[in-house]
Amino acid sequence: MHGASILIEHLDIDVPGRKIVADINLSITAGEFICLLGPSGCGKSTILNAIAGFIDVIGRLEVGGKKVSGPGPDRGVVFQSTEALFPWLTVEENVEYGLRLKGVPKSDRRRTADRFLRLVGLSHAAKQFPSQLSGGMRQRVQIARVLANEPQVVLMDEPFGALDAQTREVLQREVQRIWNATRTTFVFVTHDISEAVLLADRVVTMTAGPAAGIKSITPVALAHPRDLTDSECVQLQRDLRNTIANEVDRAMGNETAGERAA
Repeated sequence: MHGASILIEHLDIDVPGRKIVADINLSITAGEFICLLGPSGCGKSTILNAIAGFIDVIGRLEVGGKKVSGPGPDRGVVFQSTEALFPWLTVEENVEYGLRLKGVPKSDRRRTADRFLRLVGLSHAAKQFPSQLSGGMRQRVQIARVLANEPQVVLMDEPFGALDAQTREVLQREVQRIWNATRTTFVFVTHDISEAVLLADRVVTMTAGPAAGIKSITPVALAHPRDLTDSECVQLQRDLRNTIANEVDRAMGNETAGERAA
């Protein structure tokens, strides 16, 4: 597996009557781990969906030097919901699903499923059904299912947001280990500042919406595994927290001013 570069230039995304994001410019290196961070409603997931090819955009959006014109096998998405698996299929059948659609022979599908279930530490659960697994285990199956298709870009939309703190911490370390093993390009949406500092090569902080843009891009030049209690990590978290707090205050001030004007 290998990653692909992502190029975004002057990207706008509109819905009827409203601009979601405006003039987004971002260049992501192949194999980089990027976190999109920001307050609720700032367009993080919208940008992720644009990279996935789920929505139309205005501007330049390329993956691996090719224009994004819709979903493709070069990109895989891990959703937030732990219910995204097919409940009538076993774990290994879920992981094999995309390969089956491609016409990959059954023996090859099984080998690939076993490889990625081992990578996420779930080879022992191959014959179980999603209903027999915890939420954290189901998310690991989702990750294995995406990786089994060998995408060049993995897109993760707050994948651990619905999980308890202990499970979330385990899966954060798991994702970091998988990224180190595959060097696939990861774009990870989160509103959790600590999570972003723990995982990312760079943290892209968004302004508050509407017509959200990029507020700042913060390199995290720290070796893995990271300890969030280290002084450098603490300072990064403090800086990012202040950036987001100031942005939220600005947005709330604008909203209040608008209400007064009305």
